[in-house]
Amino acid sequence: MVTTPYGAVRGRYEDGGIAVFRGIPYGAPPFGPRRFRPPVPPAPWNGVRDAGAFGPTPPKPPYSEAFAQYLADPVVPGDDCLNLNVWTPEPGPGARLPVLVWLHGGALTRGSSAVPVYDGRNFARDGIVFVSINYRLGVEGYGLFPDAPANPGLRDQLAALEWVHRSIGDFGGDPDRVTLAGQSAGAISVGALIAAPQAQGLFRRAVLQSGPPEAFERDKVRRMVRRMATRLKIPATAEAFAAVDRDLLLRTQAEVGRLSSPVLGGPAFGIVIDGDLVPCDPLEALVDGAVGSGIDLLLGWTRDEYRLWLVPGGLLEHVDRMGPVAFAGAMARCHCGPEVPRGYRALHPGAGTAEIVGQMVTDNLLRLPLQRLADARPGSSYVYEFAWPSLRPGLGACHALELGFVFDTGETPESAKLAGDGVPRELADAMHGAWTRFAATGDPGWEPWDAAHPVRIFGEVGSPGSPGSPSPGSVDSGPYEGDGTPYAVDGMSYTAYGPRDRELDLWTADPAALPGEPAVGTATPDPLLGRPVRGAELRSAVRRLRRAGGVRGR
Repeated sequence: MVTTPYGAVRGRYEDGGIAVFRGIPYGAPPFGPRRFRPPVPPAPWNGVRDAGAFGPTPPKPPYSEAFAQYLADPVVPGDDCLNLNVWTPEPGPGARLPVLVWLHGGALTRGSSAVPVYDGRNFARDGIVFVSINYRLGVEGYGLFPDAPANPGLRDQLAALEWVHRSIGDFGGDPDRVTLAGQSAGAISVGALIAAPQAQGLFRRAVLQSGPPEAFERDKVRRMVRRMATRLKIPATAEAFAAVDRDLLLRTQAEVGRLSSPVLGGPAFGIVIDGDLVPCDPLEALVDGAVGSGIDLLLGWTRDEYRLWLVPGGLLEHVDRMGPVAFAGAMARCHCGPEVPRGYRALHPGAGTAEIVGQMVTDNLLRLPLQRLADARPGSSYVYEFAWPSLRPGLGACHALELGFVFDTGETPESAKLAGDGVPRELADAMHGAWTRFAATGDPGWEPWDAAHPVRIFGEVGSPGSPGSPSPGSVDSGPYEGDGTPYAVDGMSYTAYGPRDRELDLWTADPAALPGEPAVGTATPDPLLGRPVRGAELRSAVRRLRRAGGVRGR
């Protein structure tokens, strides 16, 4: 039993003595008069509140059938959805253990702390007090209205962090050694909170996995709200939306949102600049060093992020068939000229259209901003790439695949949905160990980012352990993916130096120095960018892809 600021809670000892507390309220139910408003503290309770089961999950539509075969997203009914969970090896104020606070992903429209992959028992087993939170999603958490404050879901996360700072000492944690970690939309939230004035001093370290600090265009979020309002035949105001049945609102959100994806664009919910919690673009504030200068950073991505967005629903094959239209769409999505995809093709002549387009969009939206952030924080930033390919056909090292290894929960059926059965035990040890070391000490186990651009590569095929690869502990001057990049090897991971530099340099290089049009008179025209693409043709193709792909997860 532990006493929180609002009342006592009783957890359970599980898994060899790990104390687990689930469903602890950190905010009042955000419905009724509190709907679309900033969170407020929960009402205190008398007696001892049972904390044996996960609390209610925020309202969210289900994943489409194409994505549900890969991603688990349980639903716990109820209004009291602003809750959190704690796993601790030593409940009590004397332990002063490091703390890891987890923000789940899901495009800010799906996901919850109840996903079995996110079980915190193995972090607690290794001496970390682990906290996972629920926060409002979709239109409830990120709808933009003229009569309500922006970003209520991000304000929920801030309220949970304040709860941790105030209360975690009684669960065995050290409030001065908090690491805030997130994946995908959770990482985007972490980036915003590093830059938020109200969050300064609430955490010491941060992990951003597959999501950069960013603020969405307000018009992009408004379009989501307006399209929902048009379908519902109501004004696009918080007052009108608050009067709509919750299930109807979710169905409408799902219908409008199925035309959005990270690769293809479209209207979406996201964090916006609000002049308060998000006073300016988070990435620019962090790169400028205006805020968060004392926070250590662990930054990561997967090798084939885009495959989770394109493989379900068969979009990978669609994009491959589109040829020049796909490249025109990628250029429009990334606001670049044809010299960039030509550069990618020159670097990877054997790659298909979908692979080049997918890596282009991944680099532009994710790797490039994360590398900018690392460049601004040399010596206190660590970068890694998860490169082990899923055992499920076609997924490769896709978005979210690394999570079962981060949490060391690869044995769960929910993790196997994405990774397959029989995942390597030693890779989980390496990945989970890196996060644990970072939360405990600020050092995940390889050198910090500097001018050499060290990137830790986890589990790539053909890396340490395969025939002909360097022995553990050696440093080899041989090729990394054939580009002459040296690497250092240690077990299931190794350090490469500048493995993505050639691609990322394309975005800032002088176009005149990049591969150009085919020479006049050559026998073979450019097979990918060899004909102009009309705007109407591009818009029609993108609409077809969005309809074919269904709802995306990010």
